[in-house]
Amino acid sequence: MNGGMGKDSYANNSSYQRTVMSMVKPILGESVVELYFAMLPDCLKIADLGCSAGPNTFLLVYEIIDIIEETCQMLKLTRPPCLQAFLNDLPGNDFNTVFKSLPSFYERLEREKGNKFGQCFISGAAGSFYMGDFFPLALCTLFILLMPSCGSPRHQRSWLRKQGTHLRLQNKPSCCVQSILRAIQKRLGIVSNEIVPGGRMVLTTMGSIKSDDPLSIWEFVGLKLHEMVNDGLIEEQKLESFDLPYYTATTEEVKSVIEAEGSFNLQKLEAFNMDWDDYIKKANSNLDKTARAAILAKDIRAVGEPILASHFGDHIMDDLFRRFKEDVLDYMEAHKCQHINIIMSLTKKDMHLLKL
Repeated sequence: MNGGMGKDSYANNSSYQRTVMSMVKPILGESVVELYFAMLPDCLKIADLGCSAGPNTFLLVYEIIDIIEETCQMLKLTRPPCLQAFLNDLPGNDFNTVFKSLPSFYERLEREKGNKFGQCFISGAAGSFYMGDFFPLALCTLFILLMPSCGSPRHQRSWLRKQGTHLRLQNKPSCCVQSILRAIQKRLGIVSNEIVPGGRMVLTTMGSIKSDDPLSIWEFVGLKLHEMVNDGLIEEQKLESFDLPYYTATTEEVKSVIEAEGSFNLQKLEAFNMDWDDYIKKANSNLDKTARAAILAKDIRAVGEPILASHFGDHIMDDLFRRFKEDVLDYMEAHKCQHINIIMSLTKKDMHLLKL
């Protein structure tokens, strides 16, 4: 993702992610209330895996603070809990922007909550959570996990590659699909070691209607790259050697992974689908098609530019996303393309009780 606060930064082009967070809010609220009733913790310890940087970083933390405040008022508790939040993302995430935002977050907390909420401690935790135990064992009571739509970067095959005259998402052999699903299962097992028995996890990931559904927005990026090869702007060998890791599991595959891993009970699972530009129309219904396409192009650029530029070079980025902007919504309408988000709530099993 593009760091900093510039015009192409993720911080200024992440309205889609904010829309997904609004979808998560009802399930997150239920999970926090159930957790609080079950444990009445003096200190609620949460981990936000995939915090990124920008205005969305503290959004879910503040939502949790609001929920806990309402719950304490309902229970007539005079002593609110403290909150310890770990903000995790890959080491390349722009944590400088995150930390620079902390003073304004604390000022807002003091201004709006005063002494109605306990102490709030926030720390950054850079690293990849599926490469090994990331937090001390059984530390956290709540995990918020934004799972990428791909397998482990050390073991996966990549799916966005050249096929004939197009760059497409290839149909995945069943053995490779199972390998990716096992990698996701391994992630859940690692997370389960770091969350207390009875703790909750709220997980959201990109999904699909069927496991080989090719209608991804990244496929459209691939079509634009191939167009630039035909125009002599990108070497064909560059395109031949480009692979983009991407896999979106179905709801049934997600359920089977959770059941096979065995550490969690699935409390709720919901899937939401929307056109690629629905989140833009909801934010401003007066925008025309050209304006919506421009916003969509900027949002995708903010996420994908680092990996694309590292392979194809910075010099083609403006042209690539200009082409993207010109045709993306026509492509979406012709192919009936949609984003599908899977949101679920899980409870960590108490394995000691199960053994009795």
